[in-house]
Amino acid sequence: MMIDWLQSPAWTAFGAPTSRAELLGFLTGAACVWLVGRQSLWNWPVGIANNLLWIALFASAGLYADSGLQVVYIGLAVWGWWNWLNGGGAAALPVTGVTGREWAGLAVAGVAGTATLTVALAAWTPSTVPFWDAVTTVLSLLATWGQARKRWQSWLLWIAADLVYVPLYLHKGLTLTALLYAGFLGLCVAGLVRWRTSMAGTSATVPVPAG
Repeated sequence: MMIDWLQSPAWTAFGAPTSRAELLGFLTGAACVWLVGRQSLWNWPVGIANNLLWIALFASAGLYADSGLQVVYIGLAVWGWWNWLNGGGAAALPVTGVTGREWAGLAVAGVAGTATLTVALAAWTPSTVPFWDAVTTVLSLLATWGQARKRWQSWLLWIAADLVYVPLYLHKGLTLTALLYAGFLGLCVAGLVRWRTSMAGTSATVPVPAG
């Protein structure tokens, strides 16, 4: 079966077996973040392929929220893909910033989502890290919402999530994935700079009304 092939070891790295799903997830994940930084529409199909791979990977590692999160990601990717194509009207969707009202909504959703998911994971799954699994899940969902809307602060949320993901994956023995997320930090900083530059360039082309 395909799932067995994906979960079988590709090689042993740093004393731990690395599955084919983890290896392919490494490659598609890095490609996706690189494409997002360049505002390429190809980030969405590549990201969906990455999500499918990590459903198997995270479930086998006992990261149930992260595994289920990939299903939500696929739905958000379809919406984000459509939004990047159609959200800007005749022109490409521009990079913008999060409004004060949106920040308030994100804060409420973040706290409520983390609390609810922590309780659910502790009660209904054998997760050994329910709080940290919940935190990374919620941060990633909020970041994906911002990415789909082309809000530059989505990169800040991704950076925050990655700072938790790296030690979490090391703890779970997913060494290659931890290294991938360490690399994501650099790609996220580069993406942040690119999106801020893009937003500044867009603002500079908007004519200032006279008088």
